[in-house]
Amino acid sequence: MVLGTNEIASAVGVYLQRDGWSVVLAHDPHPPVMRRKMAFHDVLFGDPAEVDGVLGAHAGNGLQVLKVLAGADRIAVTWLSPLDVLAIRSVDLLVDARMQKHRVTPDLRRLARLTIGLGPCFAVNSNCDIAVETRPAKNGAIVRNGKTDDADGVARRLGDVGAERFVYSSAPGCWRTSVEIGASIIKESILGHLNGLLVRAPFDGILRGIVRDGTDVPAGIKLLEVDPRGPDAQWTGMDERGRTIAKATLNAIRIHAAQQQSASLSTRDVSSQLSPRPASQPRFPRIMEANVT
Repeated sequence: MVLGTNEIASAVGVYLQRDGWSVVLAHDPHPPVMRRKMAFHDVLFGDPAEVDGVLGAHAGNGLQVLKVLAGADRIAVTWLSPLDVLAIRSVDLLVDARMQKHRVTPDLRRLARLTIGLGPCFAVNSNCDIAVETRPAKNGAIVRNGKTDDADGVARRLGDVGAERFVYSSAPGCWRTSVEIGASIIKESILGHLNGLLVRAPFDGILRGIVRDGTDVPAGIKLLEVDPRGPDAQWTGMDERGRTIAKATLNAIRIHAAQQQSASLSTRDVSSQLSPRPASQPRFPRIMEANVT
C-alpha cells in the first residue's frame, strides 16, 4: 500500500509493481495533487491514467480492490482509507508518499510488516522502519538511523527558475479552472480563480501541473506550476526526481530486509519476523532474498 496519489506515490507504485508487488494507492486530500498527468490521481474521477506504461484502475470498494490486484497488471487506486484497505487483506509493505511536509506523521509501523516514510517528518524506529530523503540536495538518500531533514522551503530548480514557477493559494476555498495541463500559456493569462479572485500565470511556459477543478484547497498550497523549458518541458510520465525516489524505495526495502535477516540469524530467532508467508503471498520473502545495492 502506498499512501498518496501524487506523482511520487505513482512513481513508487510503478517501480513496486514492476518488481512483483501487488500495489494499492490510497488517496489523501492533503496536499491536493497538482502534477496530475504524471500520476494516477485522476483515475479516482473516472479518467484514464498511465505512468510509464503502467495503468491505474479505480477501486471504489474492497471487492474492486481485490479484483484489480488479482489481475496483477494494473495498480489499484482508491478513496478507501488505509484502515479500510487493511480490513480487506494484510499489508506487507506500506510506503507513505503523501509528501506532507509540515504535518506530524503518526506511527505507521503497526500497519504493515515494513513501513517506509518519504520526505520530512519521519524518524526511524519512531514512526517508520526506514526513510528516504526527498529534499533536492539529498533526493533519494536512504535514512537508516535518526530522522529525515525538515522541509526548508527551497524549491528545486527547473530550467532557470525555482519557487517562482508555482502559484500558491492565498486563502482557503474552492478552486475553479478550465485550463488543461500541457497547455502553452503566456505571462498574466488567467488560469483559474479562487473565491472569486483571478489567478494568473507567473510567466510564459507550459502548464506542468494544476489542481483539479472543483477541489477545496487550504491556504498556502501549490495551485499550479509552469515549466519554463520550452520544447524540453515535461508534464507527463515520470521525471528524474520520481525515478530517483522510487529506486531508493526499492533499495530501502532490500537494505532493511537484509538487516532484519542478519539480526534474526545472529540471534537464532528466524521465525520472529522472517517466517515464510503462504504461497499466495510470496512478494516480501522474494524481496528479502534480493541483494543489497
